[in-house]
Amino acid sequence: MKLVSYKTEDREHLGVFVNGHIYNLNSCDKLIPDNMNEFLWGGPELMEHAARVNEDIRSGKIEAKEELFFELMAPVPHPTSCRDGYAFRQHVASARRNRKLDMIPEFDQYPIFYFTNHNAIQGPGEIECMPDHFQKLDFELEVAVVLNKKGRNITAAEADSFIAGYMIMNDMSARTLQMEEMLLNLGPAKGKDFSTVIGPWLVTPDELEQYKVPAKPGHTGNAYNLEMKCVVNGKQVSAGNMADMDWTFAEIIERAAYGCDVLPGDVIGSGTVGTGCFLELNGTGVLNNADYEPQWLQPGDLVEMEITGLGMLGNIIEKANSDFSILKLKK
Repeated sequence: MKLVSYKTEDREHLGVFVNGHIYNLNSCDKLIPDNMNEFLWGGPELMEHAARVNEDIRSGKIEAKEELFFELMAPVPHPTSCRDGYAFRQHVASARRNRKLDMIPEFDQYPIFYFTNHNAIQGPGEIECMPDHFQKLDFELEVAVVLNKKGRNITAAEADSFIAGYMIMNDMSARTLQMEEMLLNLGPAKGKDFSTVIGPWLVTPDELEQYKVPAKPGHTGNAYNLEMKCVVNGKQVSAGNMADMDWTFAEIIERAAYGCDVLPGDVIGSGTVGTGCFLELNGTGVLNNADYEPQWLQPGDLVEMEITGLGMLGNIIEKANSDFSILKLKK
């Protein structure tokens, strides 16, 4: 099942994407709220209601009215929180090698994450960026999950049952801002808080069963063989696979829930897949060729991310009509 959030006449709605069309869930079953947040708080019970509607539309048992005029939003437009992990060893190792650093051994000891701005979530469409963001503006190709159960001190063995579904995530990054602030061993903050993109829809775990593979040795939780790629202005720049995650989402959830509540509507990203950002690609390029020309996102660029089973997430980078700069405020 593919769940979507969308707008009609500035009102937000919850829908299901079936055979290339969007249908409003609440109009088919009044027990289903007409927004994603309330739906996620309803947990597995409301998910079962939505699954029945989805199947009835698919089989023709009910003749639902498709939406014709709408604006597609982030599937979870108002997350309760947004964490981003660091689960792909290839990306971490490459990024450190490019900075002439050894692989950090703690990576293999426990999963980590940071909190990003859950009020800066966006979906398909335009991403408006300020002038300082264009100082080494980057994409990051990731997978994300959202939870639909409340829990605390969850074990990895049970954590997958808290996942409502999977989405593509583009963790937008302003690298100059990020690198400057992280010299103070705090952050990332301003380098990340302007936009995190998820979409185009929320795919429930049952749709990914055909892609399930064993987790890496010594790890616990579901893993999936999902090809990941990013295309910028029609040229593929990144390729990876979700199966390359060293830490599973179950293990990240276990750590996130230690001593605190995780909530329905919490979004958690995987971290960047290997080759999944210009920072890594540029570093590798310069390491191998001194004449390599680094690439960063520019105004007007089209960024398209595609992951097997999860769809394609497309965004156009736009420049804000402003010359305000916090980089110029440095003492």
